[in-house]
Amino acid sequence: MPHIVLQLSGEHNAPLMHQAVQVIQDLTATVLGKDRPVMATSVQFIADDQWFIGGETLKTLARSAFHLDISITDETNTKAEKARFVRELYQALAVLRPDLHEVSYIHLIDARAAAYGYGGRTQEWRHQQAGVA
Repeated sequence: MPHIVLQLSGEHNAPLMHQAVQVIQDLTATVLGKDRPVMATSVQFIADDQWFIGGETLKTLARSAFHLDISITDETNTKAEKARFVRELYQALAVLRPDLHEVSYIHLIDARAAAYGYGGRTQEWRHQQAGVA
């Protein structure tokens, strides 16, 4: 049930947005093993002249960038799975944006199960209910 927040540099670009969301959700499902029906993704575009890397704007650098926050339930993925996700996601977005700056961040937020949920129920509650036969 990850919550995904994607920031992309540049002007609004619907085809890019849809491609990026598809790639992110595909990797979230295949690499992290998360269920697609409960993935929630929001996308925000930030102008190139409002995104700074090393004190320079992306406009000046003639580059693009992204920042991704993905909240996942703590202890549901290994370090190796998370490292693979970061690597493969960066590579996939670099295909969509050939001018992608290396300083594009991916932040996997390991949220405690008792402090994270949707539909009025925590992930801890769901875990406990799954154990009840």
